[in-house]
Amino acid sequence: MVDTQTTGAEAQPTAEMKIPRISPSIDFATLLGVGGAFAMIAGAMVLSGQAAAFLDIPSILIVIGGTFLVTTVSFSLTEVGQAQGLMFRAAIYHADSPEDAVLQSLYLADLARKRGRLALQTITESLHYAPFLYRAICMVVDGIPADEVERVMSRETEATFERHQRAAGVLRRAGEVAPAMGLIGTLIGLVQMLGSLDDPSTIGPAMAVALLTTFYGAVLANMVFNPLASKLERNAQIESTVCQIYTIGAASISRQENPRRLEMMLNTILPPAERVAYFD
Repeated sequence: MVDTQTTGAEAQPTAEMKIPRISPSIDFATLLGVGGAFAMIAGAMVLSGQAAAFLDIPSILIVIGGTFLVTTVSFSLTEVGQAQGLMFRAAIYHADSPEDAVLQSLYLADLARKRGRLALQTITESLHYAPFLYRAICMVVDGIPADEVERVMSRETEATFERHQRAAGVLRRAGEVAPAMGLIGTLIGLVQMLGSLDDPSTIGPAMAVALLTTFYGAVLANMVFNPLASKLERNAQIESTVCQIYTIGAASISRQENPRRLEMMLNTILPPAERVAYFD
């Protein structure tokens, strides 16, 4: 599990030591759900033999452009931009597993117990993939008291959770605005249609705008914005739990507590079916 070099005394950690790493993985559930739903709708359009009838540029401008601009009224451009970044991340990557976070924390606690807190300094560079854990361990290595570690990292956890909740709120708001913009587009189409009933050639295009804007708004709200908002909220909860685990682990290492006690503490956070037995 760990590579060491012995010199006749107790083995010391080397730069080649590898910490159990949480590798980001693609969230196939989100990709399958969103991609599959769009594929089914596209397939239905193609099978109808009139796929081109579902494309209307004015309707797209009304719904997509209007949804973006009206949503921006409720937030700032920075918040909307951050929400877009988190939205794409939620669609691609899994949130870190609390179970893996517990295993990492116990690994570090066991290493610090056997070789001292300064031994963690040799592996901090391998923690850059997990910025929160990296900062927590660096504070421990620097000798910052456990209470201060808990206070700083808990505040960072709260700030991260609030940022993700704010991004989910942006998507929720967009999910509310998109159908409303579709309704506005429908009214525009109906006004155009009623204003030119004496010219039958204009009734079809006006009705297309009226119906397609409602269609676009419903698709965006129910197939993109609301589902991704729910995924962001779920990921925010999981990430908050992971950060809590790292905070408890770092504070325990700073206090030089027995890793077995840390294992019992961290297992209280996990559901019974996911609890770990690292030292058994």
